[in-house]
Amino acid sequence: MVITYELQAECDGARAGLLHTTHGTFKTPMFMPVGTQATVKTLTPEELYDMGAQVILSNTYHLFLRPGADLIKKAGGLHAFMHWRQPILTDSGGFQVFSLGQMRKITEEGVTFRSHLDGSSKFLSPEVSMDIQMDLNSDIAMAFDECIPYPSDYEYTKQSTARTTRWAKRCVEHHRSDTQGLFGIVQGGMYKDLRQQSCQELVDLPFDGYGIGGLSVGEEKALMYEVLDYTTPCLPRHKARYLMGVGTADCLLEGVARGVDMFDCVYPTRVARNGMAMTHQGRLTVRNAAYAEDFRPIEDGCSCYTCQHYTRSYIRHLFKAEELLAYRLVSIHNLHFLLHFMQDMRQSIINGTFREFRRDFWKQYQDV
Repeated sequence: MVITYELQAECDGARAGLLHTTHGTFKTPMFMPVGTQATVKTLTPEELYDMGAQVILSNTYHLFLRPGADLIKKAGGLHAFMHWRQPILTDSGGFQVFSLGQMRKITEEGVTFRSHLDGSSKFLSPEVSMDIQMDLNSDIAMAFDECIPYPSDYEYTKQSTARTTRWAKRCVEHHRSDTQGLFGIVQGGMYKDLRQQSCQELVDLPFDGYGIGGLSVGEEKALMYEVLDYTTPCLPRHKARYLMGVGTADCLLEGVARGVDMFDCVYPTRVARNGMAMTHQGRLTVRNAAYAEDFRPIEDGCSCYTCQHYTRSYIRHLFKAEELLAYRLVSIHNLHFLLHFMQDMRQSIINGTFREFRRDFWKQYQDV
């Protein structure tokens, strides 16, 4: 196995561990900032490193369309191209392709779709996705799966889950790398038997870890937690578990409580660009008029660069003036908040105090 997971501690269902990769070892549970197009919007790699980011996620679909995997391979791979020296995870491109709706056609061979950039016809399959990700030379590649909409009926979900398993086998057969690990992706919609079947079929394949897909797609949070309750116990204890597309503090906490190790989401940087800051009490929309004369930081006690130097009043002024610095400052705060939230959560697991950490979080968090 290229990627190995080392379980260090467990506490009330939560896990703390180490994931060993070609570009270093990182601590779990952890949140991965999303660098969709080989950049986390508005931030430099140095800033991300300084605030504690360990792994960055980049998007196979977007990099396939622009600038192209061949160019990135010529540049020396994604690490050299984007000047990031720590681990990188690339998704398979499946979620983006299936989000195109009527602009794509699914067959057993793969998916034909039209580029959102110029309308040209493109094709992705398990083999093509593996080739692209091997050219990108990320540390962790994701298997190409079918992402179904929510809600989907049982029969369609059953057929789709079976196809995801067949595609997973093709990914394993095609993937050849001494430096890149490969994760499978559990599907099955919101159906317990299909989720458990997907787990059983994927665990039989030699994956380095397992993503949990098809959640945080519009369902109620309670339903997502229910699915996790009966999914994570079916996955191996000695391999990493990755809940895809989740990035709010409450969902991270409840995911960790159910044995998840890794998370990613564009949420913290996307909402930052709309003036929404993340705090231990919930959302704070800093562009609101209520903060025009508020000379406090976004969150008292926060050690991020933004909170150490700027006030809510000033940041609101930047948004009203449509200054780009506003996007940077709130993005810095939001990512710092989530990264340090995960660090504190990890420490509570190691200390054996995760239950108290979880209880204290819910006493003050209002954003449900």
